[in-house]
Amino acid sequence: MELVGTVGVFLGICFSCLLLVSAWKRMHKEGKLPPGPTPLPFLGNILQVKTSKYGPVFTVYLGPRRVVVLCGHDTVKEALVDQAEEFSGRGEIATIDRNFNGFGVALANGQRWQQLRRFSLTTLRNFGMGKRSIEERIQEEAQCLVEEIRRTKGQPFDPTFFLSRTVSNVISSVVFGSRFDYEDKTFLSLLRMINESFIEMSSPLAQVVGHPSPGGHNRIYYLVEDLKDFIAGKVETNQATLDPNNPRDFIDCFLIQMEKEKGNPSTEFNLKNLVLTTLNLFFAGTETVSSTLRYGLLFLMKYPEVEEKVHQEIEQVIGPNRLPATEDRLKMPYTDAVVHEIQRVTDIVPLGVPHTVIRDTQFRGYLLPKVSGFGNIPPVYQLSMLPRCPWASAASL
Repeated sequence: MELVGTVGVFLGICFSCLLLVSAWKRMHKEGKLPPGPTPLPFLGNILQVKTSKYGPVFTVYLGPRRVVVLCGHDTVKEALVDQAEEFSGRGEIATIDRNFNGFGVALANGQRWQQLRRFSLTTLRNFGMGKRSIEERIQEEAQCLVEEIRRTKGQPFDPTFFLSRTVSNVISSVVFGSRFDYEDKTFLSLLRMINESFIEMSSPLAQVVGHPSPGGHNRIYYLVEDLKDFIAGKVETNQATLDPNNPRDFIDCFLIQMEKEKGNPSTEFNLKNLVLTTLNLFFAGTETVSSTLRYGLLFLMKYPEVEEKVHQEIEQVIGPNRLPATEDRLKMPYTDAVVHEIQRVTDIVPLGVPHTVIRDTQFRGYLLPKVSGFGNIPPVYQLSMLPRCPWASAASL
């Protein structure tokens, strides 16, 4: 019996070594990737990311997942603007892949992404230039926010849902055709679900390994499913009251396009893409902007001298008796610079949203191979786009 046990352990070790060698060969057989620290088995470079000094383009292993990191304005611009088509592929996001499965504009690839992106940009632009511009909607919500803050009468308060209600109502007025009352229980529930989902997605394990905290992957799955159910209910309501000659919102426009293309076998205008694209817009239009505003408040509290200069410029250009407008931006260079700096240093999604190349691509002397597949086939590597580079030394940039 002892001999059998020993042989079993030996075979298990040999089998594990073969798996490691096979995986290692698979990860290194394609392309000429940028240099990076030597990864540890299974762990990759998770324990080393803080000490990486390979400049704005380097390779790391986040667990078994190989990631080519592009960081810094010039590097990201070169990839996403100068070589936009090559870098247009969307990588997998393990935390929410079960919910989306490649549908919806934010996580789509190929023709699906092109069709949904083109339609979404056109529709949002048309609503922004329609009877009520996006600027007017923002001004209206800004007034509501000011009134809510005044009601606190100078007492301490948590700005999280003050800001998210305001920001979300701007995108809601376009996507759903109307805003929510700030005390609407359904609205508050939706905002909490979005906030909790974002927290799980931004956890260290989710960012580095691709999965949230133990048990968190189930939590985020059900949160997103609840959000999908809400959107699906809105779609059903719009279907029942649709007037093709008078679209009220993004959902109406999508439904009209679905009807136009119902005879096209290659169309991407279907109910699944409608629900998930609407969710993409609602989610992204709520959490990212409100989180940036919260960070902005923290930065201004930390640097009161900057806050004072912003306040002075607001008083000089806008004054106390009118609403700010887009045209004021050109007259407020200091405030504009502060807003850009807040966006630069704020890590809303620390490792960015993963990209892949859609074909073998030459980039800065390296060959980035096309990803092997999606769905059940894990990609060979992904691309992380960072506007700034927390891992590289200042000298190397």
